[in-house]
Amino acid sequence: MNAPDSLAHSDVAYQFHSYTNAQRLREEGPCIMAQGEGIYVRDTEGKQYIEGMAGLWSVAVGFSEPRLAQAAYRQMQNLPFYHTFSQKSNVPSIELAEKLISLTDGSMAQAFFTNSGSEANDTIVKMVWYYNNALGRPEKKKIIARHRGYHGVTVASASLTGLAGNHRSFDLPLPQMRHVRCPHLYREGLPGETEAAFGDRLAAELEALILAEGPDTVAAFIGEPVMGAGGVIVPPHAYWPKMQAVCRKYDVLVIADEVITGFGRTGHLFASGLFGIEPDFMTLSKQLTSSYMPLAAVLMNKRVADVLVRHSGELGTFGHGYTASGHPVAAAVALENIRIIEERGLVGNAAVSGAVLQRRLHALADHPLVGEVRGVGLIAAVELVADKVGHTPFDPVGEVGALLVRQAQGNGLILRGIQDSLAFCPPLIITEAQVNTLADRFEQSLDEVTRAL
Repeated sequence: MNAPDSLAHSDVAYQFHSYTNAQRLREEGPCIMAQGEGIYVRDTEGKQYIEGMAGLWSVAVGFSEPRLAQAAYRQMQNLPFYHTFSQKSNVPSIELAEKLISLTDGSMAQAFFTNSGSEANDTIVKMVWYYNNALGRPEKKKIIARHRGYHGVTVASASLTGLAGNHRSFDLPLPQMRHVRCPHLYREGLPGETEAAFGDRLAAELEALILAEGPDTVAAFIGEPVMGAGGVIVPPHAYWPKMQAVCRKYDVLVIADEVITGFGRTGHLFASGLFGIEPDFMTLSKQLTSSYMPLAAVLMNKRVADVLVRHSGELGTFGHGYTASGHPVAAAVALENIRIIEERGLVGNAAVSGAVLQRRLHALADHPLVGEVRGVGLIAAVELVADKVGHTPFDPVGEVGALLVRQAQGNGLILRGIQDSLAFCPPLIITEAQVNTLADRFEQSLDEVTRAL
């Protein structure tokens, strides 16, 4: 066990972990983190790692940023908690809502706060249903997502998620949810198919599904601009405008899940602008507070907001909310986090340092184990294959990826294995020199695994 025995034994005995093989945890024990600073974390045995995943795609400003601790402390002293029920509010939540809307250049109109991206997407499902009921369209309730998409783990958001591991033995997805093809040309493209033709085919597939289900039953289409937990899938550039055009044709709302991509991850403040998405809803979390505090936001445009406001007046309430919606401490941390991102030019740094990351990883494209390198800004993935020519995956899928994750961790680099794709998503503060160190450790680990195989 990579931890002091008493802590490790207590962890195994008393804590049930997220996204973990619980049986393996009992056999091998946890790696317990004790400290973090900048792009680094340190475990209870004193070993330091580059956090190549920014925790969970999320610690934008790095670990142990004193300004965020101070912002939380100041708000704790002033108003440690208040809610947003029954026409009550608090200053930080008001200021944060106004700030977020301003960052969208007026494309969004109002913000609703939750504790997590899962809750935010769950809320959007309810808002979409509420919206169509308000418009007298009770049958227009189906929501289309994508295979390998990730939108959370609540009952509704996990149903939107297109990963088998989130459905197996949970009796999911819900019957209102449908899924279309993942926009991954490397895996889903036909022989010789161009990016443009691939985008056309996926848009035609979406339209065919809407027509088969009945346009009067399909309410919304949801997707991440760049898919994260499904393997860092960067779509062809024309993909989103084509998919969006189909949605507009059939009055299907567009939901952009920017939980991972929001606040600069791709070298742009929001990836929706990079890929030409004009969403009706936008989901934000993770880098909103650098995950120092649990917080997420649902942003909606005026078209949607006006209908929700009117219908709540007709019913006497909008019967949805969370105890911590608009939590003043979380909102204060988010405001300070956004100030740091702006003052330190971290969106620009994601573009500059991201270019180094992409260059270093693409230099591995000829490596015998590497099938594809993909990414944009400071998010990337390297997919390992058994055969480069045929794109043949390893059998069983995931074992080589897991071996490389363990090897990299031994070399002081934390990555995430998604089957046999290795995901990279370091803090936005990472320097070019630190990116090179990260890439050196990955290349060393890749070579060591190759020799072991």
